Amino acid sequence: MITLTNDIIESRLRTSFGEVILNCEETFQMFTITVQREKILEIMNFLYRENDLAFTFLTDLTGIHFPHPNDELGVVYHLHNLPANVRLRIKTFFPKSDPRINSLTPLFASANFMERETYDFFGIIFLGHPNLKRILNVDDLGYFPMRKEYALEDPTRTDKDDTMFGRG
Repeated sequence: MITLTNDIIESRLRTSFGEVILNCEETFQMFTITVQREKILEIMNFLYRENDLAFTFLTDLTGIHFPHPNDELGVVYHLHNLPANVRLRIKTFFPKSDPRINSLTPLFASANFMERETYDFFGIIFLGHPNLKRILNVDDLGYFPMRKEYALEDPTRTDKDDTMFGRG
């Protein structure tokens, strides 16, 4: 068995998917690959099924929101190759106006509740999910609490002012 390196992973992905792979870098001691969202299921299936890659464990997935300058949402996936003890981060981004991405539940059963939580807090719609509904917040909550769409301070509050915080 060969040692699984970042160069091997990148080479295999670029050979199979070409321009779909947008960026590869090592950040915070984890190899990170940014991909186009349209091919996420195919890329994850490739990483799962290829014997020399074998990223068969989905450790985590979550949403992210970057309000400035493009106001985009994203999904970050953490995968683990258990026999080689190699971890991999996959990121994909898309506009907030079109928050849809394919579900990974056909490939990873563990994606079910992680995708529901991400939908609940970020409003990202996972296409093909078997039961996409809120999991922690009330059903009639009219917003997605982890999106950065709120004022930093409530301007109607009269019980505190800047002098309480050492300003003014």
